[in-house]
Amino acid sequence: MHHLTQVSAASYSTFALPAVLADLYQCESLSELTQLDLPHCPYVLGEGSNTIFLQDMAQPVLRYLAAEKQVRRADDGSILLHIDAGHNWHQLVQWTVAQGWWGLENLALIPGSVGAAPVQNIGAYGVELADCCDYVDFFDWQQKTVRRLSKADCRFGYRDSIFKTELAGRGLIVAVGLKLQSQGRPVTGYKGLELLTAESSVSAVMQAVIAVRQSKLPDPAQLANCGSFFKNPVLSPQDFARLKQQYPAVPAYPQADGQVKVAAGWLMEQAGFKGKGIGDIACYEKQALVLVNRGRGTATELTQLVSAIQHQVQQQFAVWLEPEVRLMGL
Repeated sequence: MHHLTQVSAASYSTFALPAVLADLYQCESLSELTQLDLPHCPYVLGEGSNTIFLQDMAQPVLRYLAAEKQVRRADDGSILLHIDAGHNWHQLVQWTVAQGWWGLENLALIPGSVGAAPVQNIGAYGVELADCCDYVDFFDWQQKTVRRLSKADCRFGYRDSIFKTELAGRGLIVAVGLKLQSQGRPVTGYKGLELLTAESSVSAVMQAVIAVRQSKLPDPAQLANCGSFFKNPVLSPQDFARLKQQYPAVPAYPQADGQVKVAAGWLMEQAGFKGKGIGDIACYEKQALVLVNRGRGTATELTQLVSAIQHQVQQQFAVWLEPEVRLMGL
């Protein structure tokens, strides 16, 4: 276990705003985690691709770095994976695809750790983590014990889970169980995947997803960002009908419960924010939904731009955008 003090937060968030972490603990095993003696649960940080520090953090920050994986086959032929939370998500996707296993291919190139994936119920191109999650192992901070939550226990929703509500601040995810398949069919209902066919291989699907993401999203190592900044709003059928009548071209994705998800990036682009910004914080020139830090951005510039986007979109479309990124200190 490593304990660092007065650490630059810019090194632990892909948005790279200037701030200081008073205490950073890095645990590499469950035994180290159990031995960590802090009065309250620290702020749990994965790879910093969905967290922005708006100010110095007095609250201790914890990174859980265990990254082992185990594989077994179920009686029905499914592949069951047990993955430690510190494993890199995209590297896991690449590895499963290399084995020829279906389930994670549409989630390629999403930055972050495996442990962060259930919190946000990460999703892209018609697939969510919930589609292949079998269970989540959660470390209770007060009890110092691991509790296994079934998929139903996790209460997954659109960019939501029990880890953002009832269990928030009470512990951390230490492992994730995934159920994959040795055979599958491509999920191709999103723009950019039209050239795929029902016979496309799992590797072809992953490569197509990577190509689409790279064409629209900047590499955080080259241009600081946290990917999609806002959630795609989910509207009632009545609200969507009103929006569709006024803006027939709005991209929309019907949900199983009858509601309709609309593209936040399209709303932001129509509102004039693509490529626009305040100071060194701006909407990316290729994708309005991605906010970027051009190098010397400040928390004030970011909060001003976020507020401007929210109010302009609300005024123009009667839709309020909620951040997908975790803003610490707001």
